[in-house]
Amino acid sequence: MKVTVLVGGVGGARFLLGVQHLLRLGQFADPTGTPAHEVTAVVNVGDDAWMFGVRICPDLDTCMYTLGGGIDPERGWGHRDETWHAKEELAAYGVQPDWFGLGDRDLATHLVRTQMLRAGYPLSQVTEALCARWQPGAQLLPASDDRSETHVVITDPQGERKAIHFQEWWVRYRAKVQTHSFAFVGSDKASAAPGVAEAITGADIVLVAPSNPVVSIGSILTVGGIRAALRSTAAPVIGYSPIIAGKPLRGMADECLSVIGVESSSEAVGRHYGARSGVGILDGWLIDQGDSAQIDGVTVAQAPLLMSEPAVTAEMVRAGLDLAGLTL
Repeated sequence: MKVTVLVGGVGGARFLLGVQHLLRLGQFADPTGTPAHEVTAVVNVGDDAWMFGVRICPDLDTCMYTLGGGIDPERGWGHRDETWHAKEELAAYGVQPDWFGLGDRDLATHLVRTQMLRAGYPLSQVTEALCARWQPGAQLLPASDDRSETHVVITDPQGERKAIHFQEWWVRYRAKVQTHSFAFVGSDKASAAPGVAEAITGADIVLVAPSNPVVSIGSILTVGGIRAALRSTAAPVIGYSPIIAGKPLRGMADECLSVIGVESSSEAVGRHYGARSGVGILDGWLIDQGDSAQIDGVTVAQAPLLMSEPAVTAEMVRAGLDLAGLTL
């Protein structure tokens, strides 16, 4: 089975672990030699930024570290067994931004990426080279090799209205400033990275992870060619609600949804994505047990959606396959 997953952030990376657990791939591979399935992750690049002279790709790295066994288990992001000497020295020099810190091990990844980008390699090839070290057990594809960054229009604490990078809004302000809109800078000229459209149109099933609908999945959908591939693929497209009991469990999806005028409910997010039979992207929508949703043109089913461990998440993935009428 060929499974393609649209992902972003910590939740998306943990969802991928569940996919691998169900399909017995990566660190969950069957030692008896069961024929391997294929998993391709189309990963958000809207959070990517230049800081301290290096290119940072948070979602790609979170997926790579998580699947490769190098993620910090406490934070859910960043490198395991991290140290912070470079951060401390940068602070001693007064280097800005002082609200964003890089761990020493994580910095090595960014240095390699930056060196390769400046040598002319596209991000997709750079990501492939970095994954050769981590062996994530899935193909990680950036949504685009082109610039497609999420920026946020805010009124800052001094009363000035301005646009800032998503990382500043997320890390520095924790989304606790007056926020007016999101802008996906460069997405009007960006195109899907090599292999992305093919991974969607050639899949047996496409899964939309329970990642932030606005700045993770939403950012991916702004890249040229991706929405069209989702609309045209013969594979069923099954999405997972990021909302449990009226709120997201991680991140600030509720703040993001509020900015675009969408209620923090499974039904509202499902309607935001919309049905493929209309102008949207979904065929099926998984919501948490006890929740309810009615979305025209979309088949809705319930399943436990709390990703407490890979085995539990694997059952979420199985529920998506069941909804699509597929079996392993």
